[in-house]
Amino acid sequence: MAAGYAELLRTRHAARLLVGTLVGRLPNATAALAVVLFVRAQGGSYALAGALSAVYGVCNALGQPLLGRAVDLYGQPRVMLPASVLSALGMALLAGVGLDVLWLAYAAMVIAGFFTPPLEGGLRALWPGVLQRADRVHAAYALDAVAQEVMFAVGPLLVTLCVAAWSEGVALLVINLLGVLGALSVVVSEPSRRWRSGPREAHWLGALRSAGMLVLIGAFLFVGLALGSIAVAAVAYADEHGGGMVSSLLLSALGVGALIGGLGYGAREWPGRPESRLRLLVTLLALGYLPLVLVPGVAGMTVLTGVAGVFLAPVLACAFVVVDRHAPRGTVTEAFSWLVTTFGVGSAVGASVVGPAVEGGGAVAGFAVAGAGGLAALLVLLSTKRFLGDPVSRPEGAAPAENDRNGTVEPGFRAGRQA
Repeated sequence: MAAGYAELLRTRHAARLLVGTLVGRLPNATAALAVVLFVRAQGGSYALAGALSAVYGVCNALGQPLLGRAVDLYGQPRVMLPASVLSALGMALLAGVGLDVLWLAYAAMVIAGFFTPPLEGGLRALWPGVLQRADRVHAAYALDAVAQEVMFAVGPLLVTLCVAAWSEGVALLVINLLGVLGALSVVVSEPSRRWRSGPREAHWLGALRSAGMLVLIGAFLFVGLALGSIAVAAVAYADEHGGGMVSSLLLSALGVGALIGGLGYGAREWPGRPESRLRLLVTLLALGYLPLVLVPGVAGMTVLTGVAGVFLAPVLACAFVVVDRHAPRGTVTEAFSWLVTTFGVGSAVGASVVGPAVEGGGAVAGFAVAGAGGLAALLVLLSTKRFLGDPVSRPEGAAPAENDRNGTVEPGFRAGRQA
C-alpha cells in the first residue's frame, strides 16, 4: 500500500500539487474557528461570530461553482491566484477594521468567502494529465480525500498555535498568507499553466445540465448532512457521558476510520463501473451510521464511530471519478466545485437540523439524524439509477477524451487537456 502511494507521489509534479492545494485550502478549512476566535477576542458575541461565519459559508458556497466555471473558461492561473489574493485581502480587512465598523466586517466576509479559490476541484482536474493512468488517478483521488481529513485536523491546531504565539488577528493574516502561497505554488506549476478545459457547449446551466451531476448533488447533500449532524451529536453524547474530551475522541475516531478506509481503497484497482461501486459504497456508509444510535459506553462508541468513518473517504474518492465521467465537456472544474459546495451545504444543514433533534431526544436522536441522512443519500442513488448510466456522450468526431493522454484508460474518464 505504502509503496503504491510513494510511487504516485514520486510522479513529477504530484507531491507539489497535492501539498500546494492543501496549504492553499487552509484558510477555508480554518475559517470558522479563526473567525470565532477573532470575534470573541474583539469582545463580540457568539451570535455575531456565528453570523459572520454563516456569511462566509454562504458566499463560499456561491463562489466555488462560479469560480470553477471561470477556471474552465480561462484557465487556472488567471482565476485562482487573483481569487486567492482577494480572499486573503477580505480576511485582512476583517483583521484590520475589527468590529468597529460592522458593515465592513460583513463585507470582509463576503469577499473572503466568495473569492475562495476552487483549488480542490482544480487539483482533481489536473490529476489525469499528471498521472496518465486511470488506476493512479483513482489512487490520487483516495489520497486526496485522506489528505483533507489530515488538513482539517492540522488546520485548527495551526490556528491555535498562531493565537498562542501572537494574537487572533495575526492568526487570520498568517493562515491566509499561507493560503496565497499554496495557491501560488499550484498555479505557477507546469501542469496548472498548461491545463485547458475541453471545448464546451455554451449553456447557462453549465455542469448542472447533466442529469448524472444532479443525482450526485442530491445524494451528497445528504452525505454532508449526515456528517454535519455527527459533529453535533458527538458533543451531545459527551455531555451525557462525562464531557471532557469525549467528543474530540469520537470525531478523531471518525477521522482515523476515514484515513484507514481511504488509504485501503486507493491502494488497489477496483473492477466494474464506478457508478455501481458508488452505490455499494454509499450503502456501506449508510449501514455504518445506523449503529451509532445504540450509543454504548465511550469505548464501544469510539469503535462504532471509527467504523462509521471507514467508508467516507472511499465514497468521496469514487464520487470524484463519477463526477469526471458525467460532467459535460468543458465543465469539469465547475462540476467538482459543485460537489464540494453541496457537501459543505449539507454539512451546515445537518448541524442546524440536528440541534432541535438533540434537544428533544438527546444524543440518540442526533445520531438518528446521521443515519437518516445516510439512508436518504442511498435512496437518491437507487431511485435515480437510470441517470447514472453511461457517461455523457461525446459529439460525433470529438476527441476520445478531454485529456487526450488519458483518453484510452477508461471510457468517459477525462478531466482536461494539456495545451
